[in-house]
Amino acid sequence: MRVTQIFAAAALALASTFAVAAATDVTAGAEQAIRNTLKTLELEVPIESVASSPVGGLYEVKLQGGRVLYASADGQFVMQGYLYQIQDGKPVNLTEKTERQGIAKLINGIPAAEMVVYPAKGETKSHITVFTDTTCPYCHKLHAEVPELNKRGIEVRYVAFPRQGLGSPGDEQLQAVWCSSDRRAAMDKMVDGKEIKAAKCANPVSKQFQLGQSIGVNGTPAIVLESGQVIPGYQPAPQVAKLALAGQAQAAK
Repeated sequence: MRVTQIFAAAALALASTFAVAAATDVTAGAEQAIRNTLKTLELEVPIESVASSPVGGLYEVKLQGGRVLYASADGQFVMQGYLYQIQDGKPVNLTEKTERQGIAKLINGIPAAEMVVYPAKGETKSHITVFTDTTCPYCHKLHAEVPELNKRGIEVRYVAFPRQGLGSPGDEQLQAVWCSSDRRAAMDKMVDGKEIKAAKCANPVSKQFQLGQSIGVNGTPAIVLESGQVIPGYQPAPQVAKLALAGQAQAAK
């Protein structure tokens, strides 16, 4: 059962006058109670950790893929939604911040050898990771702007996401790209509509597809910034570069 099918979205705003208890370490009893409750819900994704949140009595549950839930100490109340804190009169989305950190850790940890990488020209100012499908017209449009992104100091890292699922024509094409001796050349030809031939090999296409699903990707292209922010859909090169540089600055904080 999917998380989004279990919980309705909710928002919890903390005003400056709201009494926020000091964060304390989660007790073994509270963690076990929360894990027992979530086990009965048959979540599709594993629990990575249970920790205290900034709100007394409310615990933060991190799921694999970066998603976050909140639960009471006895496990009787569970919610999915945004937790805000008012800082200097402005709302800060703590949930989104935590989720992006989790996604960044996953995506930035993908070995370069498992991707198709287009390096920046000159100084590398930032990078983006793009879930792509060679049968996707908007992926083709973004691919045509990769040289411009590279000129702007943005490294483009491709990972595979066959949007029609494993076993689809897109899946077969992506596997051929990943099994080619020159992946960049194979990607360029495939996007141009040229057929390429490559012997079957062990490849990360299915693993990357599952990774994309775990962080909420449901279409291509999906651009993941260095900070872990996911940008769905095509964006022109100047806008992508601007977002990538802002994402790099956020990641550096």
